[in-house]
Amino acid sequence: MDMPYIISIQVGKPKVSWVKTIANITNSFLLRMAGAFRRILLKTPIMMYVPWSTGFYKKPVEGKVWLGKWNLSGDGQADLKSHGGPEKAVLAYSAEHYPVWCSEISGLALPYGAFGENFTVAGLTEKTVCIGDTYTVGEARLQVSQPRQPCWKISRRWRIRDLAERVKITGRTGWYFRVITEGYVECGLPVVLLDRPFPRWTVAHANEIMKHRRKDRHAAEELASCELLSVNWRKILSAKHP
Repeated sequence: MDMPYIISIQVGKPKVSWVKTIANITNSFLLRMAGAFRRILLKTPIMMYVPWSTGFYKKPVEGKVWLGKWNLSGDGQADLKSHGGPEKAVLAYSAEHYPVWCSEISGLALPYGAFGENFTVAGLTEKTVCIGDTYTVGEARLQVSQPRQPCWKISRRWRIRDLAERVKITGRTGWYFRVITEGYVECGLPVVLLDRPFPRWTVAHANEIMKHRRKDRHAAEELASCELLSVNWRKILSAKHP
């Protein structure tokens, strides 16, 4: 088996974009009907542009780039409540998924970074990566913290209404790394596995447990006991009414 490696690195700062949408404007009228005045509400659809902020637009970088505890140099997130932080320092996505997506979505060429990832990785998928896996990439040492939960911005970015849901259903989600040791990284570097303390908990398995956590509380509680799973995922899985 060939050594997994970084095929592309992407970064991007948050920016404001505008999207066209339809909004309903409500107008109120007083009409005299049967000798009495009655208030009539009339909704009129209008086309308008609304702003939205995202760090989803990422561009490839060449040469060495610094990877710190929080993110890659030049990278950032718009919604810091849902994205970013030391347990989501780097988003990785499998290069193997791109040909599949392109075959499923006709007429759309998806470049590396299309799913908002920082690392596009060849040779790894959700089925072969486990929670708590520790890897070296150049000078940096990384540890898998959780699967990525796709948000609506993927759909808006590519103007495909159900894309976020399709990412979730297919399990082609990607995963997050926390940074154990900072350092410079660059494209072409091998992704070397150093330690795998939880071979049971692949990213794919974790995705399935999160999806069915309400029905299978035992599996949810077992996964929540994994000390190298991100705090946020452990809280969600442990909630009595998730």
